Amino acid sequence: MSQDFNDDLVRRMAALLNETGLGEIEYETKDLKVRIARPQVQMTAVAPAPPMATSVAPSAATPVPSAVAAENGEVVPSPMVGTAYTASEPGVAPYVQAGSKVAKGDTLLIIEAMKVMNPITAPRAGTVKAVLVENGQPVEYGQTLVVLE
Repeated sequence: MSQDFNDDLVRRMAALLNETGLGEIEYETKDLKVRIARPQVQMTAVAPAPPMATSVAPSAATPVPSAVAAENGEVVPSPMVGTAYTASEPGVAPYVQAGSKVAKGDTLLIIEAMKVMNPITAPRAGTVKAVLVENGQPVEYGQTLVVLE
């Protein structure tokens, strides 16, 4: 081990890696090069369990207008449990809003699940009739997110 090795530097870099969520961080000077990296984890998709029938009243988190909005349009449901984001980052215009024209495959919103950002895309071309979730709102499997005309 080099006499220039700085244990405190490595600990600070590892803490910074954890704070920022980066995959790796590197520091280099004329005489020293330190690289800290997270191990690569391969994610495997698991099909969600089918919803269980219960006699519990509908959740207050499910918007009531979804049934009305869906009457004359195609519902885009959430394929997973997570947090819905209507824009790519705070302060930026949303991907879509009521009245937006979309093509098949266009991103409607993002659902974060287990720190993975999952784009929810338009199943077909059309016009957005309603966006039924707020930015940062938790969503459930099967919950209506968007209605297309």
